Amino acid sequence: MDPTKVFCHNPNCSASGKLGLKNIGVHSIIQSRYICHICGKTFTDTKGTVFYRLKYSEQFVTLIITLLAFGCPTIAIVKAFGLDERTVADWQCRAGIHCQKVHQHLVQQPHDLGQIQADEIRVKHQGGIAWLAMAIAVSTRLWLGGVVSACRDASLIMSLIEQVRSCALYRPLLFCVDGLITYVSVIQKVFAIPILNGKRGRPCLKAWENLCIVRVIKQVSGKRVVGITQRIACGTWKQACLLIKHTQNTSRPYVNAHTAYIERINGTFRSRITALVRRGRSLVRQLVTLRNGMYLVGTVYNFCTPHKSLRKVLYLPANSHRWIPMTPAMAIGITDHVWTVRELLSYQVPLPPWKLPRGRPSKRMKELINRWNL
Repeated sequence: MDPTKVFCHNPNCSASGKLGLKNIGVHSIIQSRYICHICGKTFTDTKGTVFYRLKYSEQFVTLIITLLAFGCPTIAIVKAFGLDERTVADWQCRAGIHCQKVHQHLVQQPHDLGQIQADEIRVKHQGGIAWLAMAIAVSTRLWLGGVVSACRDASLIMSLIEQVRSCALYRPLLFCVDGLITYVSVIQKVFAIPILNGKRGRPCLKAWENLCIVRVIKQVSGKRVVGITQRIACGTWKQACLLIKHTQNTSRPYVNAHTAYIERINGTFRSRITALVRRGRSLVRQLVTLRNGMYLVGTVYNFCTPHKSLRKVLYLPANSHRWIPMTPAMAIGITDHVWTVRELLSYQVPLPPWKLPRGRPSKRMKELINRWNL
């Protein structure tokens, strides 16, 4: 037990979510409990993880969630390990909620994305048809997030683009999307900055500089693609070609805009989530289950799955070399090693910063403010 790597989980404590403040001590070695010397609350070492208050061992729970993350059917897990179907569903829900928090904390931070591809997947729902919209950064293959909705409308695209906006730095950016015209207006609305002119009222908005949007429209005949039309909806072709060459690392004199990368990750999600399989018999009963499964698969893909196209070569003596595996999270600089699934499920997301209570602070409150530099 290492108290220096643990923070207080009490949201009402002034030291909640902060590391290295020497406010955590060991309360019980036998029960693996810590104590916060500020608020006096005790908590276990699994607080804030998927394993909190589970009777099964961490190794066994990790095994089951790993099988779920890589597409093993629930009925197969139930038959093989003698578990109840509701137990497996509860663990998948726990893992999905935890992975969503990890994704929001680590991935939804400003990064240099370069080129983004977005697409939607039609999902068979028990009450009809649902839609799953996702986005990916091309240069690092980083899954940027996804949104589940019952309708393929502007609110679905708006929620997806807002997630992408939380991951993007103010840099030249290229969007490659399909023929859905809603993308153009939504991207221009979300990726806009206010123009301050010193006058009263709401300032005017201006789209980002070097923002390019390319629509890739496919002509389908007899369930086959017979032609592709590329249309520039924002920016210029020269800017788009430069971003394509920079993000795809291609040396071809003529480049084409496409959505092959997001289609490839769509195939990964289809192979690991049964309800997304084409012409399958599985249906989504609740959209919450689909969202939890999406975050579980996407986060394992980002942190725990090395990508062959991202690996780097390490040259060794005697004209030999060794390949270094790289995950999308490593490629963009979030982490420096390949995570295990157990490490992902054990990651403790820090709590939001403690807010000062309203009113005139007391003498003790002023001492806490000076101590924590609030």
